[in-house]
Amino acid sequence: MPDLINVAKKIAVAALALGISAAAQAQDYSAQSPPNRVALVELYSSEGCSSCPPADQWLSRQGAQAGPSQAGTERIVPLALHVDYWDNLGWKDRFGDHRFTVRQQELAAFTGSRVVYTPEIFVGGRELRQWSASKAFDAATAKIAQQPSPADIAIKLSGTAARSFDLSARVKLRQPSKDSHDAYIAVYENKLVSKVAAGENDGVTLHHDYVVRRWLGPFALKDGMVQINQKLALDSIGTDLRADNFGIVAFVQNANSGEVLQVARLAVDH
Repeated sequence: MPDLINVAKKIAVAALALGISAAAQAQDYSAQSPPNRVALVELYSSEGCSSCPPADQWLSRQGAQAGPSQAGTERIVPLALHVDYWDNLGWKDRFGDHRFTVRQQELAAFTGSRVVYTPEIFVGGRELRQWSASKAFDAATAKIAQQPSPADIAIKLSGTAARSFDLSARVKLRQPSKDSHDAYIAVYENKLVSKVAAGENDGVTLHHDYVVRRWLGPFALKDGMVQINQKLALDSIGTDLRADNFGIVAFVQNANSGEVLQVARLAVDH
């Protein structure tokens, strides 16, 4: 009899676990861009750069403090993009991606510069050299947040299986434009830890948030809009990627000027 009771308990627990799993898989998440513009804050960083850890920590603080202002408007969305041009100096950054190096070069070229470096910050697609000065950063992001949004962005994430999702994003300009525009999607991860064993940060344990793990785009807008549908399997990004530590960012950029016009963020919390 005790064995039968134990078996029944195990069956009940298994059924409950399956029920929870099915509910989690069926859950949908969604996000919508606010009526004001939001500043995309891009940090170009590398684990091989000794001056980058303070910037990584700064970005984590900015992200933790970000949220609706007193006027009910969102102000910033942070992303950390790790470049690959430090990888040959003793430590290969596991988050480094050559596409982020190319994007950094492209953003610099929009303003006529050929120089890129780490750590470098772009706000709304424009370099902000005085990012560590709170007054300069607050002024740059507030100026963007005070403007009405020129585009609407909607993100939806639907669970299809364990650690697998259908991802959709819709981007639509509010007014007709003669310029070309592109949409991008970034999947980021928080609470990452690296123990560096070589290079300029040898022996240092680094902590990262908002690290871009998957980069999708550009998706060209046609007649002022684009609908993006993608399959997202967390295991294809990293088997150690925790389902409660990632998020989705979608943004639209003027392809002629490089200016990031609007951003939406979906923070997934299981």
